[in-house]
Amino acid sequence: MSSVVTETVTNTIRRHRTAYRFGSFGLMIAGLIAVMLLSIGAGRFSVSAARILEILTNSLINPSAAPEAMDERIVLLVRLPRVLLAALSGAALAVGGAALQGVFRNPLVSPQILGISQGAAFGGALAIFFGFSGFILLGMAFSLGLVALIIVGALARINGRTEVITVILSGTIIGALFGALVSIVQFLADPNTSLPAIVFWLMGSFSTATWARLGLAVPGMAIGLLIVYMLRYRLNLLALEESEARSLGVNPDKERWFIFAAISLMTGTSVAVAGIVGWIGLVVPHAARIIVGEDHRALIPASAILGAAYLTFIDTLARTLTAAEIPLGVLTALIGAPVFAVLLRRHFSEANRT
Repeated sequence: MSSVVTETVTNTIRRHRTAYRFGSFGLMIAGLIAVMLLSIGAGRFSVSAARILEILTNSLINPSAAPEAMDERIVLLVRLPRVLLAALSGAALAVGGAALQGVFRNPLVSPQILGISQGAAFGGALAIFFGFSGFILLGMAFSLGLVALIIVGALARINGRTEVITVILSGTIIGALFGALVSIVQFLADPNTSLPAIVFWLMGSFSTATWARLGLAVPGMAIGLLIVYMLRYRLNLLALEESEARSLGVNPDKERWFIFAAISLMTGTSVAVAGIVGWIGLVVPHAARIIVGEDHRALIPASAILGAAYLTFIDTLARTLTAAEIPLGVLTALIGAPVFAVLLRRHFSEANRT
């Protein structure tokens, strides 16, 4: 009898948990759609939600028709690619942060820990310094981000194995190195031409978003997101102690670097198209964790949805609060730094209690 009661209670709890997660995901998706509609409509030339839906519907029914009205051109050619690029970048950065926090078993880790952002920043700054733009700039930023990851991997591998602490230390070293190289490029840049462009690009912005740039960003970010999503169950095992993970048939070294490669792909692509946008990978996974819990099978998609909504909203504020666009890095740091301080105090308070 007691076993029957226990099983009934367990099934009831499982059903309630499943219903709660479905409800939570439904609300998060609705929130993302609302934020995207708000962002498309907001600006000096405002467009109502009903008109936005009408324009999008007409473009889907007749995709070959060129936009003629002013609001159609603004929605389809200016704001829609920017909103989609911001949402995709936010999802990629948030998922990267959630995955890294699971791999390192540390809630204070973010994608910048691998030095990928700094490497990509150096590539982009170098391209601007030599007068390159467009696809060459994006390619150099992405390539140098991958170079940074390769160097971190080579440094972190000792005696045929890679430990978490060696990865963190190697990422810190390589990040500092590429940060210094960026400073050298800024020092040598022409203060009247390339220097302002480098500084503004490094602070982050989606102001140059186009359909072509979105098309360039989609493959890298989509592949990275897909890899992490497919490994979401393995992330639960990697979050265990290494000896436990190995006893369950996991090869931590191999699977860890699969995840690192996916994160480098997403982060490098994001930096290439928008510059450095910090704090997303640190703040958003914690919000997702509060809503859906620690299980990466739910945490990864929740982080993607919340990250997309969060960065889209921040980008909307950046271009609408003042006449001149505010760099994204400024707003994300203003919000992320206080949140990081609270998390840091909570983390060490819990560590001292245990």
